[in-house]
Amino acid sequence: MTPEDSAPRVRRVTLADFRSYPALDLAGLGRIVALTGANGAGKTNLVEAISLFAQGRGLRRAEPDALARAGGGGGFSVALEIGAETAWHSLGLGWTPGAAEEPGRRRHRVDGSTVASGSAFAEHLRVVWLTPAMDGLFSGPPGDRRRFLDRATLAVDPGHGARVSRLERQLRARNRLLEDRAEARWLDAAERELAEVAVATAAARLDLVRRLAGLIDAGEAGAEGFPRAALALDGALEAELADAPALDVEDAYRHRLRESRGRDAAAGRTLEGPHVSDLRVAMAATGAPAGRSSTGEQKALLAGLVLAHARLVRRLSGIAPTLILDEVAAHFDPGRRAALYAAIDALEGQAFLTGADPSAFAELPADAARFVVAAGTVRTA
Repeated sequence: MTPEDSAPRVRRVTLADFRSYPALDLAGLGRIVALTGANGAGKTNLVEAISLFAQGRGLRRAEPDALARAGGGGGFSVALEIGAETAWHSLGLGWTPGAAEEPGRRRHRVDGSTVASGSAFAEHLRVVWLTPAMDGLFSGPPGDRRRFLDRATLAVDPGHGARVSRLERQLRARNRLLEDRAEARWLDAAERELAEVAVATAAARLDLVRRLAGLIDAGEAGAEGFPRAALALDGALEAELADAPALDVEDAYRHRLRESRGRDAAAGRTLEGPHVSDLRVAMAATGAPAGRSSTGEQKALLAGLVLAHARLVRRLSGIAPTLILDEVAAHFDPGRRAALYAAIDALEGQAFLTGADPSAFAELPADAARFVVAAGTVRTA
């Protein structure tokens, strides 16, 4: 990544049979892009297409067949032109359905050449988002916060997705062995692999939380006007990693897995590990758990946390992330909207904002690109 690429911008988006779009070729995108239109017009579909170039499955976590347009050919494609004035790149992805019982085929390209996976996109683009689906993050189940934390970790550590997938596979493998009452030697082997990936996963999450908390505590989150979050990662392995080397924690966890086989077999699942850890979030000013705050304060706290994470992504990766804020601004008063737009400007990356009410974007800079979305079409406002 060259210095010119440290704040990459999407200048063109091309869609084919994606969600509500039979075809779209959208250019003229500025550093800040505001998309307005009625509910259901396709605003979120458009920014979802951009989110697919992040590691993972995009902001809706949809399977590929759900992304293909109803009534289309069954597949879809998305392409971006991205970069800076002196170095532009083309990124593309697509999916073709399989025949009969065969799985569909994914395709990923960089500058016209096929690459093995979407992990290659991380060299050119990092994406951070805030969507209405995240509104209940602090009061919802721990699994939601683990997914949030894993996405946050993935934005700075592209290998984390493979780590989490391996953890899930090893947990399923051990559970099957317990159910089948497998020989001890098979369980020993499975638990050795599980302990290794479990500790690696916990360590990666813990590192992200420590870095993010440090940024916030130092007043360098770039989210002035929003409440500050106090963060902690609650889990047995995470607590041990705070005081002991990873290899020692791995050995101790492997021993506990061996000792808990009977209990876990009765429960039908492994009861201890990073798959049951939780991200604890509180209001830094009062220490009150975030989940007990008002809806408005939770929304503001979450926005501040996402902005802080975006700042951390730039610091650790050297790439200013593309920020997607889906239906966010309408929930804030004019003062907080102004603070939001100032924070976006300070990030120096690109931001895509959606909203049904154009007045919510009144405080945006005059050079923001404004578009109206309606029934699978996009026009300049």
